[in-house]
Amino acid sequence: MFKLIVGLGNPGSKHEKDRHNAGFWLVDELARLFQGQWQEDSKFHGALAKIKLGSDDIYLLKPNTFMNRSGQAVGALCKFHKIDSKSILVVHDELDLKAGVARLKYAGGLGGHNGLKDISAHLGTNDYWRLRLGIGHPRDSEEGRKNLDVADYVLKKPRLEEQIDIDRALSVFIKQIPKIAAGDIATATMELHSNT
Repeated sequence: MFKLIVGLGNPGSKHEKDRHNAGFWLVDELARLFQGQWQEDSKFHGALAKIKLGSDDIYLLKPNTFMNRSGQAVGALCKFHKIDSKSILVVHDELDLKAGVARLKYAGGLGGHNGLKDISAHLGTNDYWRLRLGIGHPRDSEEGRKNLDVADYVLKKPRLEEQIDIDRALSVFIKQIPKIAAGDIATATMELHSNT
């Protein structure tokens, strides 16, 4: 069972609708559904909420260090609360998946994602769970055909149809939470992958 779910994104109202903030969108929805109250916590370099899933307390974290320094927040919280990397789920945007596709995986490569690179550096391992939320790649979009580079693409709002697809993927994942809380990650993963 996860003890910490980290949503990756960039802080501030300027960025809240950016594709890069897909991780924030998920933890915000979990906080809303499970009555978590966000509080800024300077020692953890982010906003922290606690929710209860079954009998387990789960921390939700939104680093306020900007994406490329997300590990500072994750490392500080894990050290203070003695959270093992295997109990962490990091939720992040994924260029290599189409909008509306979500993939849950444990460990493995970092796919060039700077937020994951920084988290791995602070934890000293790649051995943690990731929920990859597809946002599509600029080369596959009308925007990309106008020579929009990746950095500009992730810092822009998704098109309406993309946002609908991303929101649906978030909803499919959230429906798997009871199975995850019961320890049945294999079934939750299969259902997530077959429905997004």
